Amino acid sequence: MAADEDRGAGQPVRLWGSRFESGPADALARLSVSVQFDWRLAPYDLLASRAHARVLHMAGLLTDIELTRMLAAIEDLDRACRAGAFRPTAADEDVHTALERGLLESLGQLGGKLRAGRSRNDQIATDLRLYLRDHVRIITARLTELELALIGQAERHSHTAAPGMTHMQHAQPILLAHQLLAHVQAFARDASRFRDWDARAAVSPLGMGALAGSSLPLDPEAVAAELGFASAADNSVDAVSDRDFAAEFCFAAALLGVHLSRLGEEIVLWSTHEFGWVEVDDAYATGSSIMPQKKNPDVAELARGKAGRLIGNLTGLLATLKGLPLAYDRDLQEDKEPVFDAVDTLLTVLPAMAGMVGTLRFHADRLSATAAAGHALATDLAELLVRRGVPFREAHEVVGHLVVWCQVHDCELADVSEDDLAKVSTLLTPDVREVLTVPGAIAARAGRGGTAPARVAEQLGRLRQDVHKQAAWAAGE
Repeated sequence: MAADEDRGAGQPVRLWGSRFESGPADALARLSVSVQFDWRLAPYDLLASRAHARVLHMAGLLTDIELTRMLAAIEDLDRACRAGAFRPTAADEDVHTALERGLLESLGQLGGKLRAGRSRNDQIATDLRLYLRDHVRIITARLTELELALIGQAERHSHTAAPGMTHMQHAQPILLAHQLLAHVQAFARDASRFRDWDARAAVSPLGMGALAGSSLPLDPEAVAAELGFASAADNSVDAVSDRDFAAEFCFAAALLGVHLSRLGEEIVLWSTHEFGWVEVDDAYATGSSIMPQKKNPDVAELARGKAGRLIGNLTGLLATLKGLPLAYDRDLQEDKEPVFDAVDTLLTVLPAMAGMVGTLRFHADRLSATAAAGHALATDLAELLVRRGVPFREAHEVVGHLVVWCQVHDCELADVSEDDLAKVSTLLTPDVREVLTVPGAIAARAGRGGTAPARVAEQLGRLRQDVHKQAAWAAGE
């Protein structure tokens, strides 16, 4: 018989309709269809199908000839999908239905043998893990590029002083490199979080069936090994219903989005006329349709905006999962779109942010000139008194009085004369001026994690090593 005669020419493929006397209502079909977004899982579904075919052969459920034909047909279908020659139709409910249709059209009845020992429940759980484990490495590679852009700027400004702020108020002088590397530290944690996530996601659900496992003599561990998983699942009910890996990925993506937003917010502030610390390159800025002079930091602003989208993906998925009984429920169809959107969002934002950061032009003279503004050397003066045996409480009060004096007389700490220092407190001897310089204040912060040049250089070295390890992991090395 011809292939179409084997399956019924012109009949839509449906994986679940054998006990129904009629087809689904149009409203149900429209609600149920997911192939418009889960089609991107086709390469991973076919990858899993190859492994499943080999396990069926090992179990004696496919002959040598049947396995050869099956693998060849899967390979042909994969090429056709990648080339766009095979596409889902309006009648295909999901990616699994579309691909089974493709195999049936190629193999006839033999194509239907591949369904033995697996269900859409374990298929989709496997496909989504494969997709995310693949794409999390791509995301990490793009994240590495942003980290390297920040590290490059930090190296160029390894001796540029800048105002360090808390509460958006001038606090203490720091190196600009130290500020930039603070963002790299956060991004490095994001990359580490993705690697940790991958270790937990490396469990294969394939072979667990709908929820209870299979009575067929299959080998889930062999499938897991072929697909690059560390092991097969230990509990079939959990395997098909678990979406922790999807929620955890969305959390890692959302937190990365938050870190991107914080960097974006600083660049927006720094590029304002009021700050004037940095200029965004023309390639990563836009203008105004009405105001000719405008240069807007749109990349940084969009990074802030996309963070809200990433957070929404996480909260939406958690809300879907929170009330579901075990095992599989159709609600889980809603797991894919937030995950896909998170992947797409990060792969759009990260290259733009890396390009913008790498081409920023910092105004080092302005940064250095304002590093001590706002009486930012007050803490250094208080700590000098502490080193001389003054209790910090008293030192804090003395320097606080000096700051008030400066505010009244509209001057900075370093501008106060020796006589006026003595008027404020006898503890403020002329030699306290030794700490009232920005280079001295920065150099004094030489403890671990401090902003002293030597400590920043050490931090740079460690981060470069860490980022190179991230890049190697992303490349599969």
